[in-house]
Amino acid sequence: MKILKLYSLLVVVLLMACNENKKDKNTEQAEKTSNERMEATNFQDTINGKEGSLRKIENGQITAYFTNYGARLVGLWAPDKDGKLTDVVVGFKDLKSYVNSTEPYFGATIGRYGNRIAKGKFSLDGEEYNLSVNNGANTLHGGKKGFQAKFWNVEQPDDHTLVFTYTSKDGEQGFPGNLKTKVTYSLTDDNSLRMEYEATTDKKTVVNMTNHAFFNLNGEGSGTILDHKVMINAKEFTPVDSTLIPLGKMTSVDGTPFDFQKPVSIGQRIDQENEQLINGKGYDHNFVLNANEGKEMMHAASVVGDKSGIKMEIYTEEPGLQFYSGNFMKGKNTFKNGSKDEYRTAFAMETQHFPDSPNQKDYPSTVLNPGEKYHTVSVYEFSVEEKE
Repeated sequence: MKILKLYSLLVVVLLMACNENKKDKNTEQAEKTSNERMEATNFQDTINGKEGSLRKIENGQITAYFTNYGARLVGLWAPDKDGKLTDVVVGFKDLKSYVNSTEPYFGATIGRYGNRIAKGKFSLDGEEYNLSVNNGANTLHGGKKGFQAKFWNVEQPDDHTLVFTYTSKDGEQGFPGNLKTKVTYSLTDDNSLRMEYEATTDKKTVVNMTNHAFFNLNGEGSGTILDHKVMINAKEFTPVDSTLIPLGKMTSVDGTPFDFQKPVSIGQRIDQENEQLINGKGYDHNFVLNANEGKEMMHAASVVGDKSGIKMEIYTEEPGLQFYSGNFMKGKNTFKNGSKDEYRTAFAMETQHFPDSPNQKDYPSTVLNPGEKYHTVSVYEFSVEEKE
């Protein structure tokens, strides 16, 4: 009888071990499938004589994919609270989808000038420059054929770094000067995506570069981002008119729906009767980041996915942060996992100088002179929120 019981117990143990091993293999396969859904051949189309490509960088825990079209971030997989790899950056599975998208900025490197310039005009030393107008009466993100629509040169010095370069010729989209740009994207040991921007010019010009990744920290296709918790380290923001051009002043966030000094869900106040929320159709505003007491990098913001527990912290050398709550997403494009870009299913946090700075004398300057070097770094760090 004892032998029979011991035999039965042994069978149970072996079955449990087998199931556990099967579970581990299934989990591993699911993660592998999620992480390797990006196929390089889907990005090797030739557009206007330029060939697209897909590159992968990784650091052991995080994996990110970029394409040379727009030097853009296609997807980023980070572990959630259960250790499951989760794609927190929405995007497309092939190059043609980016080229034909009704939203041209998914994941793209933005330039020459991130955000808006009023009426597509600015002056330097008494000379007026007329830019490509692509957002009502204004110029948005460098014009219709800004950096997001360019094929960049790319080099990969190691498995966790990509270096993109592009020369914007004098007069491109109306901007003065031959601008040589370099953007280095790297994954660091502390699970951060580091973005380093550099530029030089042979003629006085304006520069304001950023990245326009659209995030959903619960994972691409997981639904609304309204329950994400957001903290923005800013006491002031720059109010805008109905065309989203700043009014030229900085206003306290205290007592307004723009107060994210303590963590608040995106959706908690987004539908309040507020002129600025009406103008932006939600949040689409520049926040004036608090000074960081002499330190180079400012802690700009923190965002936590309510389902995944994934926490993204943003550090930057820039004075501003554009928070966009996905107000213009209309379900017209299909993401790489098959879901649609539905209303407010992703958000953007763009580190930047202020919108329309070339026309706003009291804003931090975005002027770059010959002989000077434009250089700025922003970091997006990923972790899991600690339980209290």
